[in-house]
Amino acid sequence: MYCRNCGDSYKAEQAVICVRCGCPKGQGHNFCPNCGNPVPPNSTVCLSCGVSLLPNATEYPNAKSKLTAGLLGVFLGGFGVHNFYLGYTERAFLQIGLTLLGILTFCLIIGWFLFLGMYIWGMVEGIMILAGKIDKDSQGYPLRD
Repeated sequence: MYCRNCGDSYKAEQAVICVRCGCPKGQGHNFCPNCGNPVPPNSTVCLSCGVSLLPNATEYPNAKSKLTAGLLGVFLGGFGVHNFYLGYTERAFLQIGLTLLGILTFCLIIGWFLFLGMYIWGMVEGIMILAGKIDKDSQGYPLRD
């Protein structure tokens, strides 16, 4: 196994970081993790050994749960809880801010539409997560089933 950042081989199979460059295991895009050869930017397959360079959920033990994110989106999506869980904090703050604005202006007609719109937005994102259309967290790691 080779570091994807510097191409140096890991000293132990259980290593969690590269001792040469300090990069966490599985991160970086410069070298193939299988053969250690340089790879072109944005490649999906190593041209030397043919191994896929796409992230694999088994490589990331701390991967977020698709079911948890989807259910948070369906039930608490208007408040952006699922986006906080997945690390999309800007979108989450936008959702919670607009939902709170809708609650504060509930006595006006616009508040009803704003609140309902945020609820629908969150529920649609939750369904998209459960259906697999949204399958990565904010760091690009795949969601685990």
